[in-house]
Amino acid sequence: MTNQTHRLDLADGRTLRVFESGAVDGPIVVFLHGTPGCGRMRDTVIADAGERGLRLLSYDRPGYGESSRLPGRVVAHAAEDVAAIVDHFGAERFAVMGASGGGPHALACAALLGDRIVGCATLAGSAPMDGEGLDWTDGMGELNADEIEIARQGFDVLHAHLREQADNELLGTPEEMREGMASLLAPVDREALTDELAEYLTAHFREAVEHGVDGWTDESLSDYQPWGFELEEISAPVQLWHGEQDRFVPVGHGRWLAAHIPGVDARILPDQGHISLITGRTPDAHAWLAERLAA
Repeated sequence: MTNQTHRLDLADGRTLRVFESGAVDGPIVVFLHGTPGCGRMRDTVIADAGERGLRLLSYDRPGYGESSRLPGRVVAHAAEDVAAIVDHFGAERFAVMGASGGGPHALACAALLGDRIVGCATLAGSAPMDGEGLDWTDGMGELNADEIEIARQGFDVLHAHLREQADNELLGTPEEMREGMASLLAPVDREALTDELAEYLTAHFREAVEHGVDGWTDESLSDYQPWGFELEEISAPVQLWHGEQDRFVPVGHGRWLAAHIPGVDARILPDQGHISLITGRTPDAHAWLAERLAA
């Protein structure tokens, strides 16, 4: 097993903080974190990947944690950064996995990196806001739905809103986190958000925004504009997981993606929410990716 941190200098002058964990010589899975978030992985996720012989690479997306900001970025930019990371580690072919806000970024890799991607898993990921026939906020909790109207007022207004949200709702006690996220937590997710998980998430979010919320603001704005690629470009195998009780990213997103990703293996689960699905089904996604990489 390995657990190392790297700082990768990119050709455009930016720096990415990259985390390497899991099996030392295993095939690579690049994990794309949620929004907001950073690349530091939960110990249970690392242990599960290591037991399956997977080598995990994750990173702080631009503006989060210790990675340089990339103003005006769109979802598609993730593919360039992931390719640079994997090139640094000397791998030609690899898999990607994204949870929540990382889902679109994993799909960007599947669409834009061609046959380098042997498999892509996405858990509770969002669909594009301009998706034809999709009611983007249907079934969404107020905390996330309200952000859209705030984002329409521009960077500065959204930035101030997210700074206040970070201070008041993300960085408190477990109970303060539950209270702040109340509109997003279906009963199954409230149960899944244990004190241990809430404490991990608090530390994770704190690390993500320790240098400010510019990256979070950039990323939220990118959610509400075209992603920079078409789902029809995806040729790699994709496994999609979504819970019908999800209020963070409602199940309509999962169903829309399932109808538009070529050949997708879609798992829509009636008894799962957002947090419960990500924490409970990550081992299943690891197992599926391990099979793709072994083949």
